Amino acid sequence: MIRRISFIGLSCLMSCLFSFFLSSHDVWCDELSAKDSPALDQNKESTEQGPSPAQAAEESPGEVQPETKDAHGATVPYPETPLATKAVNRSISLFTERIKEKFSIWLARSGKYVELMKEIFRANNIPEDIAFLPLIESGFSPNAYSVARAVGPWQFIASTGKRYGLKIDWWRDERKDPVKSTEAAANYLKDLYDMFGSWNLAMAAYNAGEGKILKALNRSKSDDYWALLSTKQIKNETKEYVPRFIAATMIASDPQSYGFNNLDYHAPLEYDEVLIEKPLDLDVAARCAQTTVDAIKELNPELRRWSTPGNVDSYALRIPVGGKDLFIENLSRIPEHERFTIATYAVKKGDTVKKIAHKTGVPASVIVQLNEGVPTVKAGEKIYLPPKEKFSLDRDDRATLKTVSCKKLKKKGNKRILVTSLGKKDAFVNN
Repeated sequence: MIRRISFIGLSCLMSCLFSFFLSSHDVWCDELSAKDSPALDQNKESTEQGPSPAQAAEESPGEVQPETKDAHGATVPYPETPLATKAVNRSISLFTERIKEKFSIWLARSGKYVELMKEIFRANNIPEDIAFLPLIESGFSPNAYSVARAVGPWQFIASTGKRYGLKIDWWRDERKDPVKSTEAAANYLKDLYDMFGSWNLAMAAYNAGEGKILKALNRSKSDDYWALLSTKQIKNETKEYVPRFIAATMIASDPQSYGFNNLDYHAPLEYDEVLIEKPLDLDVAARCAQTTVDAIKELNPELRRWSTPGNVDSYALRIPVGGKDLFIENLSRIPEHERFTIATYAVKKGDTVKKIAHKTGVPASVIVQLNEGVPTVKAGEKIYLPPKEKFSLDRDDRATLKTVSCKKLKKKGNKRILVTSLGKKDAFVNN
């Protein structure tokens, strides 16, 4: 049984060169450009980015009638003031004019997840319409990835995700799971509401971080989100955040009134679960379920590798609804040694973990942890490696590779010298 694995990267020189070319704007949502993405910088511990697209959008000529339902009702209310109304109208203009095509995609995708998210929020006594928050965070994409390395529909950074119980390791990233990440978001939002006594302030803190909102309230001597909009105590992104949420929720609740006709909503997420006692390749799982590997990955977006996690005793794998009995029957016919693929390497005289990493392109840290944490190897023994034919880097691997493998970028004349973690000059790239 494989015990535990940390981050997998790439040590080969060509991959380091590739990672150098990755712009920070390329590590964003798989389908969305950074310019028109639903969320900006979600790093709760870093400075926020510049003005959002909504700030450049023209205001709608009409005024929006604010919702005034109870805090645990359908909609989080906002005051009927010129400042609040103007902010919400600006966001409505953004969604219905400037990025209407993209917003239509996000609305359609919401059909797959929003009802299960509302159910989780109702169970936690949270206004169910806050389930529309992923419209402005990720466009309801489990694979959304921000420049700040916030991940999933709720755009958790790693530290906050782990604080609220999400497993993030080499095998899986539960920030991508629509159910588990929503449960974590519900707990986080409840804590923020208990801290501020306001859902608007809770959402602002979800965006900016609770420390920044506490400081802003103290400095402005206010206890109201809307009062902060006329101050310099919060960044523009946070000033736009709650108005965007309100605008997105109003549109999602009545899309036709805002010009969104004939939306092709995705079918609600449905699945069966089977308990896998030992690691199982996803292509084997797909054969047993008589579906495709892509379908298995779509139902289990948290999985980062070619198989179910090798560092757990059992794993609940999602398969297409109605196929559990067929899956179990088909799996029983497959010999255990054909269910999970792992490569081996025969250690040669003079080999070290570092030398094996250099030969195979598998980082030393992965080799160590894939082999039960043994830091040294002996000639004649066999060690485990990821299977080359099934293993590939995911987006987080590439982002980490960019920051870890390339430690320094030095200038020499009119050229940049790329210096890797091996301390070698790998490539020259013209300015």
